[in-house]
Formats: sequence, C-alpha cells, structure tokens
Amino acid sequence: MSEARYKRILLKVSGEGLCATGNKGLDIDEIDWLAKEILKARDLGAQVAVVVGGGNIVRGVELSKRGVTAPTADYMGMLATVINSLALQDVLEKHGAAVRVATAISVHSVAEPYIRRRVLAHLEKGRIVILAAGTGNPHVTTDTAAALRATELGCEVILKATKVDGVYTGDPNKDAKAVKIEKLSYMDVLNQRLKVMDSTAISMCMEYHIPIIVFNLKSAGNIARVVQGESIGTMIS
Repeated sequence: MSEARYKRILLKVSGEGLCATGNKGLDIDEIDWLAKEILKARDLGAQVAVVVGGGNIVRGVELSKRGVTAPTADYMGMLATVINSLALQDVLEKHGAAVRVATAISVHSVAEPYIRRRVLAHLEKGRIVILAAGTGNPHVTTDTAAALRATELGCEVILKATKVDGVYTGDPNKDAKAVKIEKLSYMDVLNQRLKVMDSTAISMCMEYHIPIIVFNLKSAGNIARVVQGESIGTMIS
C-alpha cells in the first residue's frame, strides 16, 4: 500500500453511518464495517480523528419541533453522539486499535474530556481519537464541530462521509439527469446553498484553508483511497 498523502485527517460520519440504510439505532455489523475502513486509513500512516453524529438515535432539531426545548434537545443529541462514539471505540479496540473518546461535555466515567493538547498527543502516538458531543454547546451542529476540531488539531483535510459519491446538481436518487460535480469552491457551496455542511462549517474551513472531500462511505476502501490522494467524490476548496 502506498503512503498517505494526508498525514492527519478528520473523518466526519453521520449517525446513519452506524446503522443500516433506512434504519435507526446501532447496527454492530455496520459499525464493524466502518471500523475496518477506518483502520485501512490508519494503516497507511494517517493520524485519524473522527467526529460522529447522533441522528441514528436522537435528532435535536426534530425533537425541538415537537415541543422539547431547543437547548435540551441539542444536549440529548450530544449524548447520542457519546453513545455512538463508545460503540465505535469498542469495535475498533476489538480489532486491536488504540482508541480514545474525547468528549466536549463531562461524562468522566466513560470518556475523557476534550483537551486539545491531550488529543494531539494521542494522535501523534498513533491512537485513533473519536471526538464526541460536538462543541458542547447547543445550536451548533456536528458539522461545525468537525470544522472547529479540524482547525484546532491541524488536520489537513475533512473527509465528509455520505451515502452518495459526491455533490450532485440534484438529488441523484430522484433526478436521473443529476450530474456529479468534481470540484467546488467554498463560495460555490455558500452561494448555491448546497446542503454539504452548514454555512458556519463551510465558512470556517474557508477561513482556515481546510479542504473538504465529500465521498461515499459505503464503497469499500474509499476512506483509504481519499487518504492516498485519489480523486474520488467532490473536492471543496
């Protein structure tokens, strides 16, 4: 295997990446598959930080629409990301990986607090770090948390893992004429209101010159291919 082009990456995985398509909750087979894909990137020599969403368990936005106070709903969503992070950590460890969960809210019995210098030390020692609970603040998405952590940790790229193989001119599941876009600028995403990541995350990546690669998580070997520098998915820079 060739060496990694990107030496330190931040992988953003939605909560749906931990369950079968169309389902909710946790699917250990899906998590095991994800763990093996992450390890392929690690084995190339890349330092790997992972931000996992919580939508497979709780969606704060949906709860707030149904009457739950918005900050409370968001904190519930943060706790869902902790659950997902612990599940991914456990499966990765069963494959022999050294893994730490660092959380932005205090859950000291099950995970260590997010401390930037400590996380950097873990990465430099070859440990995979799963960053849980977003930023620890309500009204902030896990996309924005991923962008913030990437800037803090000096990540060279954000890998945005999705269900499709890039950004399209329309919904490829509904529009047969939808065409994949190979490259976009940050301003293209903002001006066209493309639903790649929220505008705060895109703006932060633009300010700190962190490219975003949108790709299909469910295609075997894709994380490793991106880390090696192969041109797959859509590059936003």
